[in-house]
Amino acid sequence: MHASTIRIDTTGVVLGAAIVAVVAVAMVPWRWDRWRRLVLGRVLTTVLAVAMVVAACGLGVNAAGSFYPTLGSLIGTSPNPGEGTVADAGPDGRDLGRALSTVTDRAASGHGSMLHLTVTGRRTGITRDVDVYLPVGYTAPEYRGFRFPVIEWIPHFPGEPRQVTTLYGLPDLLDRKIASRQMPPTVVIVPDYNGEPRMTHDSECVDAVGGTANDTYLSADIRSWANRTLAVRTDREGWALTGWSSGGYCALNLAVRHPQWFSVAVSMSGYDTAAKDAQTGDLFRGREDIRHANDVSAALREHPAPLRLLATADEASGEEKAALDRLRAAAAPPVELTTWVFPAAGHNLGAVQAHLPQILDWLNAQLGNPIATDTPAPPNAVSNSIGPWSLPDSGAQGGLRGTDAAL
Repeated sequence: MHASTIRIDTTGVVLGAAIVAVVAVAMVPWRWDRWRRLVLGRVLTTVLAVAMVVAACGLGVNAAGSFYPTLGSLIGTSPNPGEGTVADAGPDGRDLGRALSTVTDRAASGHGSMLHLTVTGRRTGITRDVDVYLPVGYTAPEYRGFRFPVIEWIPHFPGEPRQVTTLYGLPDLLDRKIASRQMPPTVVIVPDYNGEPRMTHDSECVDAVGGTANDTYLSADIRSWANRTLAVRTDREGWALTGWSSGGYCALNLAVRHPQWFSVAVSMSGYDTAAKDAQTGDLFRGREDIRHANDVSAALREHPAPLRLLATADEASGEEKAALDRLRAAAAPPVELTTWVFPAAGHNLGAVQAHLPQILDWLNAQLGNPIATDTPAPPNAVSNSIGPWSLPDSGAQGGLRGTDAAL
């Protein structure tokens, strides 16, 4: 059994830890008199009781917030980056042609395929794990020459691609939406935004001063790699960014900083400024100009661009709603901002899974269908499919400027 397979966010684990903590606390008075001649015994039972209480509380908070689903993610081992995927496409997708046979087989039973690979950025030199969802029809020969719209989905901290597959359940939901023609076939790219180490490091998807160029990797490198390797749309109207929590901030920030490449972004329970805490540290090393350049509300106010944005918040979260207020105050034409406030459900995976269908419905109205192109398909990108979906064209704009809805 590997650390990556040991779940630490389940109700059973939390209850088990709580029971052990209660027993450890009870041991202190029970053994106190027996240890009266051995100070070390008293110290050890007291320390054990405190440690078990802290561990139980920590596991409870972790389960509520879905921060570390497995022991592997907690200790940062990342031993199985391909977890939840059905085939490996190799470095930079070099084995994509071979993996497409699996895509074709799964498509016959109505299932899209999540593939694992690594991408080395040409600009940054960074190499990280990336999962790619290819929808049903991707390999259908009768649809050669069509290119899919793309959603680049940023995971939440600690930033592993497998979160989106194994915890969000996104591939199965996409399969259902596409099969029922509630959504056109869409490629979803899920990059590792954080890299190692995970437990004590949150990159916030920015080019850190004197550090890693995460922004450049996630925007320029991932997009240029996909345009070279996959049958995807290369126009900005064909690209969206989406994420939850820290991934939501990443999605908004990357979109407003690079409107030449992205036209749509969704932040689910995110925020509008990079955090500065124990996990992130000071990403900007005192450079207030660069911190300001990564403030989403400031960018919307000072550099408005033709973007369609959706930001959501939980009714019980004052911080999330305050971020929506700042975004609404900053957004001005040609920005189109839609804000939703969901009923109180907490900052957890249950809320994410409940809201995903509505998020995909909104994205559906923004990106439109696959489009035909005269540009030859890239190597390994066999084909795309297009179906009779009744959707707006790629220029349709479904966002309402400055609106707020309680859902």
